[in-house]
Parts: sequence; C-alpha cells; structure tokens
Amino acid sequence: MTSRPQNPVVLIPARLGSMRLPDKPLADIHGVPMIVHVWRRAMEAELGPVVVAAGEQSIIDAVGAAGGRAVLTPPELPSGSDRIHAALLRIDPEGRHDAVVNVQGDLPTVARETIRASMLPLEDARVDIATLGVRITRPEEHTNPNVVKAIVSMRGPERRIGRALYFTRATAPTGDGPRYHHIGLYTYRRAALERFVKLPPSPLERQERLEQLRALEADMRIDIAIVDAVPLGVDTLEDLERARALISPDSTRPGH
Repeated sequence: MTSRPQNPVVLIPARLGSMRLPDKPLADIHGVPMIVHVWRRAMEAELGPVVVAAGEQSIIDAVGAAGGRAVLTPPELPSGSDRIHAALLRIDPEGRHDAVVNVQGDLPTVARETIRASMLPLEDARVDIATLGVRITRPEEHTNPNVVKAIVSMRGPERRIGRALYFTRATAPTGDGPRYHHIGLYTYRRAALERFVKLPPSPLERQERLEQLRALEADMRIDIAIVDAVPLGVDTLEDLERARALISPDSTRPGH
C-alpha cells in the first residue's frame, strides 16, 4: 500500500526559553540568526512551504528580515509538536496540507537530503509518523543515555527503512548487531499530528522522558529512515562554536 502525502508543509518550532543557551534561535552565526540558517536548510529541501512556528515576536522579525515566513504561537506551549500544530491551524485551517515535516529550530547544519529522507517511510500507508536514525559507530554512544536509541525492525534488501518498536536511553538492543541513534526530526500525516497532540503524556514517555513513546503506546506506527550522519544540534555555547566552524561565512551571503 502506498499513500505518500502530496502536499506537505515544513514547520520549524522555535522559542527563546532555552535554559542552557538563552535566546538560542537568535544566536549569531556569521551575522545571521541560527533560526534563519535552519529556515534556509528547510527551503533547500524543496518539500513544500516552510514556516517558522515562533514563540516570540523577535523570532518572527528575524525570519521576516531574511525573506521568510513565521507565525506567532503561544510561548507557553509545552512541546515542539504542540507548537507546530498551533502554527498549522493558523496557516492552514482548511486542511490543504496533508503532512507536516517538523524540523527542529536548532539544526543549522542539517542537510537537505536528511530532511527529504523523513518523507520516505510515508510511502507505506500504514505509517502514521516518520522519523530518522543513524547507525551508531562510536563506542561511547552505545552506553550514553543522552544518545536516544531507536529499536528498529528493518525491512527490505537495503535495510534503510524499518519499523520503530521502541525508543530508549538505555543500551539496546543487547547482543551483536547494529544500534541506531534516533534523530528527532519527524514527518507526521496531518491526521496523526492532530491525534498525537490530543493524547495525554503516557507512562513510558514520562519514565524515559521521550515524547515519541506516547505515540507508540497509543498504537500509532512510527517508521524510521536510516541516514548517514547525525545533524549537529545546538544546545550549548560549545555546540554553537562547532556550528560556526562547520558553516562557511560565504554561505550566509545573498545568492549562496
């Protein structure tokens, strides 16, 4: 069965309330706010319209100054999924967009191919939510609780798409074989997003501190596409310096 969405929209949740890196979306990378770098990467993916779901007016102003579109959402919303849902209702109350690509606002170096890969699992009509993973190769990541592992039942001869059975901070699965680092970039069928945000937090979600377990506990299906690299997430000043080193100053100029 195939039912690939035909009219996706890319939404980027962003708010200023980061504890470890205050005003993170507006952090300067070669004279350009980080949220604008993320918006540009999402535009390069060419999946559909790109809109920033902002928690504050200053984010809207920064995106607008770069030629992008952003909409204001309540700053007190508890999660990125709630924020993109609020933005979706504002920009598309008629329901024209049949899928939502959720690109986190702290991924200024994410590759267009990585964003595009998040649509691939939705070729299967049984899949509600698509996300991404990378095979773990660094030994220390197998036991690092900050590296979320996706337990995946792979399928097909290339073993690049599989069904997520569980997500955990523990070292899993045991035994010989691959483990996968989960990347928190999601594509939702619209109906799945609308269902998900109405669900209460689930017991395993609270225990593992992983929001995606709410969907699995509600019998929603999540499939994972395997990509080649984990995009840099900026959470600290050290991460920000890494992003500045990875992004060429030339790429911030008009026409690049």
